[in-house]
Amino acid sequence: MKRKQDFNFTPGVLGYPIVFVFAIWIVFWVEVRFGVNFNDFGVYPRKSSGLPGIFFSPFIHSGIKHLFNNTIPLLVLSMALFYFYRSISWRLLGYGFLLTGLLTWLIARPAYHIGASGIIYLLASFLFFKGIFSKHYRLVALSLIVVFLYGGMLWYVTPIDPEISWEGHLSGLIVGLIFAFVFKKNIAKEPKYVWEQPDYDEEQDEFMRHFDEHGNFIEKLPDEIDENEQTDDIKINYIYKPKQDKEA
Repeated sequence: MKRKQDFNFTPGVLGYPIVFVFAIWIVFWVEVRFGVNFNDFGVYPRKSSGLPGIFFSPFIHSGIKHLFNNTIPLLVLSMALFYFYRSISWRLLGYGFLLTGLLTWLIARPAYHIGASGIIYLLASFLFFKGIFSKHYRLVALSLIVVFLYGGMLWYVTPIDPEISWEGHLSGLIVGLIFAFVFKKNIAKEPKYVWEQPDYDEEQDEFMRHFDEHGNFIEKLPDEIDENEQTDDIKINYIYKPKQDKEA
């Protein structure tokens, strides 16, 4: 079975994140249009009636500000996931979706916890830690971009605002960190140069032949080539064209 290639732009890189964002906006529109409130479908900790919120809560938001604050990070981070980690993207989202909600259900305060911020923290945490652990220059660069754009989110995994579900944020952060260790296969490896390959032979390297044993560069002329080296005969053809006198 051929593995899905990472670092490959496909319609899904844009399409899947847009569909998810569109879904949470549709849910909010339904609430506003028909005057209903879906907050009771959020995660309510340590009660069996709150378990369905694990599936529903990421689609429910308390207001337009809450929804807008989650839209851009969710779109950007999920696009990065589908581009840089395409081969594991669906598994990460599927398992992360469930585990983040379940951990919130276990540790959170007795209240309804709603919003996609847990998924955002899951993505930010995974993209940052996995990039650092992989030591791939592109993935490390992605980690630094995540820190630059969303490093300030770290403050909201602590109870600094009673109206914010910091437990959901912390759950996403923890699950993303765990997945950075768990997902080791099918991750892009940093490319190796020819001289880093295990079967590299320095004596067969055309460039290295121009250096002596002391590392000094010596220009190699055709008559200095070893007899064992196979080279084509060098032929120089001169073409002479007589100059024609211009008519007076």
